[in-house]
Amino acid sequence: MNTQTIRTGLVVLAALLLVLAYASAFTVTQTQQALVLQFGRVRTVLNQSGTDRPGLYFKLPFFESVVLFEKRLLDLDLPVQTVLSADRQNLEVDAFARYKISDPLRFYQSVNNIQVANQRLSSFTNAAMRNVLASASRDAIVRTQREGLMNRIQEDVNRQAKNLGIEIIDLRLTRVDLPAANSQAVYQRMQTERQREAADLRANGQQISATIKARADRDVTVLLAEASQKADQLRGQGDADRNRILADAFGQDPDFFAFYRSMQAYEKGLSGSETRLVISPNSDFFRYFNDPQGRQRLGGAAAPARAPAQ
Repeated sequence: MNTQTIRTGLVVLAALLLVLAYASAFTVTQTQQALVLQFGRVRTVLNQSGTDRPGLYFKLPFFESVVLFEKRLLDLDLPVQTVLSADRQNLEVDAFARYKISDPLRFYQSVNNIQVANQRLSSFTNAAMRNVLASASRDAIVRTQREGLMNRIQEDVNRQAKNLGIEIIDLRLTRVDLPAANSQAVYQRMQTERQREAADLRANGQQISATIKARADRDVTVLLAEASQKADQLRGQGDADRNRILADAFGQDPDFFAFYRSMQAYEKGLSGSETRLVISPNSDFFRYFNDPQGRQRLGGAAAPARAPAQ
């Protein structure tokens, strides 16, 4: 009976020792830093900025407690804010920040947890963005001075976050745009300007086209007039040469010339199959039909015979 009681007591004592050992031991990993609290008062800080190493630690069970904090970088995604630039332009700004807990003791005393820290940092960042961006123009915020403005906002937030035991590692303006209504108005204005430029270009093109066409029409008219003038000159010169040749031929042999002209008259006058001539057979027009030598004259009188050439 005594032996059984002793065994039971030993088992109970071993269980109590195991419970005490489990309650007194805790582990701090490489991604954590810890505060050991004794009745709410901070007794020690573990794994802060390399002062302690991660591993297994012990505390007084039931009298001391441990609060663990992240040692890695934490993200803060800020909601879209509408800010007013120096040139009175409303801009929608989307930003995010990355921070770490640099002083866990001050962090615990000021904000105690991540949720409250994010709320405080959001307030600091929004205020800093409004103050810094209000002194810059829209073009500076969007293009020319964006990096410098982000650095100024980060420095301003860091001055306030230092009191919370927090250090801002990086702060970025991910998107800076005009509000939707302003963007639509800008788009419509740009579209109107492009349409006006297109209309000006079309009008200039039509004016140039009309000028070119008028110049071409004028050149065509001048060329046609010059060609017609030259053709008339050539035609007149040809007619003059023809008349001169015919006159020379007539002067050399008037009978042959009369015969040739009569043949041309017969060819033109009797060429159609439906030609009808109402004329006297004794007409001078038919003298070569009645007399191949052409000596017959109007009224039946015969022309005197021409002396033969010597």
